[in-house]
Amino acid sequence: MSAYAKAIERRFGDGGPSGEGAAESDLIRRVLARKTVRRYSDVIPSKSLLDLLVAAALSASAKSDFQQASILAVDDPVQRAAIGKLFPAMPWIGAAPVFFVFLGDARRLQRIGELRGRPVRNGTLEGFFNASVDAALAMQTMILCAESAGLGVCPISVIRNEVDKVAAIVGLPDLVFPVAGLCLGYPQAEGHVSLRLPRVVTTHRNRYEDGALPAALDDYDRRRDALHSIPQEQQRSNAEFGEAAFYGWSEDKARQAAKAEGAAFPPYLRSHGFSFD
Repeated sequence: MSAYAKAIERRFGDGGPSGEGAAESDLIRRVLARKTVRRYSDVIPSKSLLDLLVAAALSASAKSDFQQASILAVDDPVQRAAIGKLFPAMPWIGAAPVFFVFLGDARRLQRIGELRGRPVRNGTLEGFFNASVDAALAMQTMILCAESAGLGVCPISVIRNEVDKVAAIVGLPDLVFPVAGLCLGYPQAEGHVSLRLPRVVTTHRNRYEDGALPAALDDYDRRRDALHSIPQEQQRSNAEFGEAAFYGWSEDKARQAAKAEGAAFPPYLRSHGFSFD
């Protein structure tokens, strides 16, 4: 079995294509095997390495070359502690050696228009979407480059749940918003490869088709539970939904999505320059 086949089996376990016959690529192998890491050693990555990772992240694709991603390194201890205190269930936010915030920056393009005498209204849905995607692409690029350098990472989208407080801590102006944070450091413990949904429900050919979803979800839930069972005490909202005899990934995610997160995010955006028209 090739390195690809082993990595794909570990990632999906769905009996789908194994990559056999494709030329070997260290990058592809690393992407297939990537892990989330939440425990880090005390070794601080060098400034030169961090500068290199930022340069790589900002080399990611950008919509129309507008370049609407910005990266904010939070290395002030007081600021780090303040952000970490907002999320006590995630101590790695405050404890990770390095913490970046990836920003959707619709402000810069609007200012460029002002500077060049070409008025730009970038608080539209298109402006928000483009800036969000640019920031996400930059973050994913940093993740892959960091892992190739022996570092571990953990993306932090929960910062949007406290967007007003996070934005105040790091001084974000109008039209600039956090997409996600990123914890980064040398791993203290090995992370785990998260089993992904079977490709029969996430890949399509010529037209979208989700008829296989019910059966595929049941199979996926059972396989994932065998690897990483969710303890009874971690079932969400039992008072509202009841205790489940079998609590798989799909039940967990359905309950999580039913109790919508990020309620503060839309009003924050609307009060900071976005109209979404």
